[in-house]
Amino acid sequence: QVQLVESGGGLVQPGGSLRLSCAASGSRSSIATMGWYRQAPGKQRELVALITSGGYTNQADSVRGRFTISRDNAKNTVYLQMNSLKPEDTAVYYCYAYLLGNPYWGQGTQVTVSS
Repeated sequence: QVQLVESGGGLVQPGGSLRLSCAASGSRSSIATMGWYRQAPGKQRELVALITSGGYTNQADSVRGRFTISRDNAKNTVYLQMNSLKPEDTAVYYCYAYLLGNPYWGQGTQVTVSS
C-alpha cells in the first residue's frame, strides 16, 4: 500500500509562488508516474501535471509556462513549483501516483490565491 503525503499549500497573493511536495512511502517498486491534480469548488478534479520515472512530463495548458513538475526518484518525491499564480489556480491540490496498475491519491492540500 502506497501512502502519499503532501505539503506546501497555503495562501498567496496573485503573481506569487508556492512549491508543493509529495512524498510516497510503502512502495517496494519504482513508481511509474507521479503528479498533481486539482479540484476547485463546484468543479471536477482536473489534471495539473504528471511526470514519469524517466522524466517525461505532461501539463495542462492552463499551467504550462507557469508551473514546473519535477521528481526525486531516490526519495520517491514529486514537486510542483507554481509561479505567477492566479486566482483561478485556487483549489485543493492532490498528489497522484500510479504503480503496478493501481492509482493512489494524497489527502490534498489547499492552495488559495487571493489579495
